[in-house]
Amino acid sequence: MDTSSDMVQQVKRHAKKRKITQIQGDQMDVDAPSRKLVKVETRKVSVPPHRYTPLKENWMKIYTPIVENLELQVRFNLKTRNVEIRGTEKTSDPGYLQKAEDFVRAFICGFEVSDALALIRLEDLFLDSFQVQDVKPLKGDHLSRAVGRLAGKGGKTKYTIENSTKTRIVLADSKIHILGAYQNIQLAKRAICNLILGAPPSKVYGTLRSMSARISDKF
Repeated sequence: MDTSSDMVQQVKRHAKKRKITQIQGDQMDVDAPSRKLVKVETRKVSVPPHRYTPLKENWMKIYTPIVENLELQVRFNLKTRNVEIRGTEKTSDPGYLQKAEDFVRAFICGFEVSDALALIRLEDLFLDSFQVQDVKPLKGDHLSRAVGRLAGKGGKTKYTIENSTKTRIVLADSKIHILGAYQNIQLAKRAICNLILGAPPSKVYGTLRSMSARISDKF
């Protein structure tokens, strides 16, 4: 009987010990997330060969606002040829990572640093890219003439579209990059598409003026 009683007591003590261990384990699991460091996210922007030199020349202008204003880390990886942007524990806003990526991407697309900086300083600005072939399948001389129409003599057509729509435009071969507010990008895009499709510049200018006036009246 004594032996049986001792065995029961041992089983009870063992069960109690297991229960206490389980509770402590659960408490440790609950507390673990609070002690665990937040996973650091990294963004990468690929740099084409023709933008290596401009990136090197303007590196400090790109590095400073990302590190000091957005509290992020940035480096150029020589092996992968990527600009790598990373969050830190000091980063106060998770949206800063996207802003930094858009800023670097805009510069890589060919925008001046001063224009690309607007993506960091201002809200509701976007970068839109498309190709001439997305609008009309052109090749050879036809493609060259279409790009020439977009630029205009001495860049006049491009500047007119930029000033009328309050955007910035980069023509990189058959690629077109537009920086600005969403509504303004759509306006500039429409004008560019009309030029690609063969509309005369004078007609496009007239449409731009009327559309710009209509937008101004709304605000």
